[in-house]
Amino acid sequence: MCGIVGAVAERSITAVLVEGLKRLEYRGYDSAGVALLDDQGVLQRRRRVGKVSELETALSSEPLPGRLGIAHTRWATHGAPSERNAHPHFSGSDLAVVHNGIIENHEQLREQLKGLGYVFSSDTDTEVIVHLLDHKLKSQPDLTAALKEAVKELHGAYGLAVISAKQPDRLLAARSGSPLVIGLGLGENFLASDQLALRQVTDRFMYLEEGDIAEIRRDSVQVWAADGQPVVRETVQYHEGAEAADKGAYRHFMLKEIHEQPKVVQRTLEGRLGSDHVLVQAFGPLAAELFAKVRNVQIVACGTSYHAGMVARYWLEELAGIPCQVEVASEFRYRKVVVQPDTLFVSISQSGETADTLAALRNGKELGYLASLAICNVGISSLVRESDLCLLTLAGPEIGVASTKAFTTQLVALMLLTLSLGQVRGTLDKALEAELVDELRRLPTRLGEALAMDSVVDKISELFAEKHHSLFLGRGAQYPVAMEGALKLKEISYIHAEAYPAGELKHGPLALVDSDMPVVTVAPNNELLEKLKSNLQEVRARGGELIVFADEQAGMRNGEGTHVVNMPHIHDALAPILYTIPLQLLSYYVAVLKGTDVDQPRNLAKSVTVE
Repeated sequence: MCGIVGAVAERSITAVLVEGLKRLEYRGYDSAGVALLDDQGVLQRRRRVGKVSELETALSSEPLPGRLGIAHTRWATHGAPSERNAHPHFSGSDLAVVHNGIIENHEQLREQLKGLGYVFSSDTDTEVIVHLLDHKLKSQPDLTAALKEAVKELHGAYGLAVISAKQPDRLLAARSGSPLVIGLGLGENFLASDQLALRQVTDRFMYLEEGDIAEIRRDSVQVWAADGQPVVRETVQYHEGAEAADKGAYRHFMLKEIHEQPKVVQRTLEGRLGSDHVLVQAFGPLAAELFAKVRNVQIVACGTSYHAGMVARYWLEELAGIPCQVEVASEFRYRKVVVQPDTLFVSISQSGETADTLAALRNGKELGYLASLAICNVGISSLVRESDLCLLTLAGPEIGVASTKAFTTQLVALMLLTLSLGQVRGTLDKALEAELVDELRRLPTRLGEALAMDSVVDKISELFAEKHHSLFLGRGAQYPVAMEGALKLKEISYIHAEAYPAGELKHGPLALVDSDMPVVTVAPNNELLEKLKSNLQEVRARGGELIVFADEQAGMRNGEGTHVVNMPHIHDALAPILYTIPLQLLSYYVAVLKGTDVDQPRNLAKSVTVE
């Protein structure tokens, strides 16, 4: 699974396909390929392991012009990186498919198709799709009708692009859990997994929705919804303000990136959730086998990513029943470490080039860990290349130095890891996994509801206008969220801020509390709520001013010196992700009030590539 590009036109589209693949290189991949219908009506293919440049070189030495074609960059989920496992996959010499996602019932389908005489030349789940479609064509000759029948038998997640030499007038697409977008041209149309791949040829796009099947011709596009009925999807005009390197209508990149979080979290989830469980293969072809052996987890990271790891420790131990250690990478690399048997080494980094985290990974490889897993936003980074397994967060470029969307997508990725480990090891209740998968699907909507409080948080930020210090409190998995909130405030407003577990208040920090020390608290409605309320009473008794982000069902009210922001109710396990949003907004508006450089705070760099 990774990148898809397709086109149907009156001109040769080879260069368009290759350029589209280049624009998707940031996602990470291990091989690339194209299939084109040449001028003689023959379906031909070029595939190469490694970079798109390798494919481009092959096409230079053996040109392959064509007016109908599909292309793909692959990140291995079934079968090791190799030319025979690279996409596109063929059935016979007339039918080609590229595929993002994971087909869960591929083994059963493979056996059925072998029984029908089909011979498999790869280890991928994708090859099942193309042979199944070929089988359907024998009883239903129309390619579109056959695809509608074939997808009924596919379980899992997929974004598909299909072409046939026998029906050269069309490019077909099908979406279930993996995004696809159609690019609209004049006398030509295009398909991709991300509109970024097509911006060199069009500025008009049509986004397919869940369950859609599309028939794309040179001069028309027809779409059928999941219920089989024809449907018209909205055409969206792309404009430069939507570019990641442009702030658009936002005053700062940071605010833009905060508001992008519902969209990017959706992207992190796409193609990785089954009907009631996480698709473990999203972590790589060896993931299920390795995860079954995991008895411990060691997480290393720096800064914001370290806070994400701290949240994950609560999840891994509570939900998956796996002991977990979390350590700052700069400390881990210089400490004498005792490695527990069968420990999975997890590194987390936005850039994948963080010097301390990379050094910790390299050190970990010498210490005998079971395997290494990278949670990262940059697919071509050193951290990804040097790890055994990887899950890309797909947050897109993050320009603001203070991390926002990278953090929330890291949390989502770590929840996917937790559920996958619990699933494979049999330590996670299936009903609970199904409930959390359902909640994850709703998460982008919940994040949008939290962002709707923008103006409320802006007003509260005025309480910090003359302040120089602040405390952040949280209990359980919300303690690392409080740490992240304090980090954001100090990073961009230069206000000194510290975070504590709320229960530690009376063990020292309470001495700091007075009317000049705002105390920010996150208060989801869980079993620790009543204890947290008692902690907050201690603050009010000392004259401290409270800012409380509380679950709407927690029963907390505004009062003298107490400012309550009611948050949407959410499953307790996912509350850390939701409660991050208002803390990001608070730090942003305080920084604006203070007049600091929000996107490029003093003394800090986006990617810390030196020790």
